[in-house]
Amino acid sequence: MNLSDFLAPVNLDSLRPEKGFQSASFGAVFSIYEEPGSFPELEGINLALVGVEEDRYSINNEGCSQAPDHIRAYLYALNEGSFKSNIVDLGNIKPGESVRDTYVALKVVCEELMKLNIVPIILGGGQDLTYAQYLAYEGIEQRVDLVAIDNHFDLDAAAEDLQNNSKSYLNSIILHEPNNLFNYSNIGYQTYFVNQESLRLMDKMYFDTHRVGEMVQNLQNTEPIIRNANMISFDISAIRQSDAPGNANTTPNGFYGEQACQMCRYAGMSDKLLSIGFYEINPKFDRHGQTSHLIAQMIWCFIEGYYNRKQDYPFNPTEDMTKYRAFITNDSHEVIFYKSPKTGRWWMQVPFPNNTKNERFYLVPCSYSDYQTASNGEVPDRWWRTFQKLI
Repeated sequence: MNLSDFLAPVNLDSLRPEKGFQSASFGAVFSIYEEPGSFPELEGINLALVGVEEDRYSINNEGCSQAPDHIRAYLYALNEGSFKSNIVDLGNIKPGESVRDTYVALKVVCEELMKLNIVPIILGGGQDLTYAQYLAYEGIEQRVDLVAIDNHFDLDAAAEDLQNNSKSYLNSIILHEPNNLFNYSNIGYQTYFVNQESLRLMDKMYFDTHRVGEMVQNLQNTEPIIRNANMISFDISAIRQSDAPGNANTTPNGFYGEQACQMCRYAGMSDKLLSIGFYEINPKFDRHGQTSHLIAQMIWCFIEGYYNRKQDYPFNPTEDMTKYRAFITNDSHEVIFYKSPKTGRWWMQVPFPNNTKNERFYLVPCSYSDYQTASNGEVPDRWWRTFQKLI
């Protein structure tokens, strides 16, 4: 399959400074698809930028389709860090005749990249594109743990037949067959934007939801949540208006810009993550390019995190991992924890109730506080929710 059939080259002339890019800047370091017929070689590539110029189903935020090149203008000017990057910019997916056509193009591009062990970095576009990002996992037969960093749930708990859009894409994901969604986690929701019926549905499905205040108090609490994702969708409205004004739906409260950068670094460091998308950035509302500049720095932090991956995910826990045991419910049940000596990160075992998949347990990223909870004889909430989904 020729990916160039789905992608249009970057108009580099409009982004290149008058004196050209500095030798250490991303604009000089990236392999960029800039002319028809000169599609970049993908062998040895680790990360790929993919712009998507689609906003027809973005609610109250028309104009976010123009974000990809605005982000590139700032990203290309940033200097490479203390890592040797193998990154390609594959240009933009143009709007199809229908939005569905755009979804198909994004699905195919992401699927083919992931098959090549290349992580797509999607520059949206409306957040409804998360649905197409999710569909790409069907082709690699991958169970999906989705993390959305957003100030609300893009879900209507009372409806099952909504057209997919930036406010209801989660409906489409949950109802899609085959259903490969194992877990959904929201980071940063604000209670006044969420109806109680949606919260009850999240709890009923054993999904994880985390208020912005809970996360801002200790941002490290986001790390195990993000580490458990193999797909991330980042809505810029999760960041406070003063830090990211480039969105018609932005609000006064949310994460600070530096916190968004730290979460992106966590995402880059996750051995499990296969794709990430940045959505709803709208240049029409962006003062002095502030939001595009912030997204560029968030992507830089993601790239730095990627090149600092420690490969410590315990696919087959060995003596290299420190093993801990905790007993809950009057010593009648044992919970096994593993700690990485490389990074100090924690995982815990959740047993498969029926062992129907020839697997004895499922490994869940966790924190030291989960171990403390289990050591005190209580069941960690993270363990319980995962166990219920395995039933």
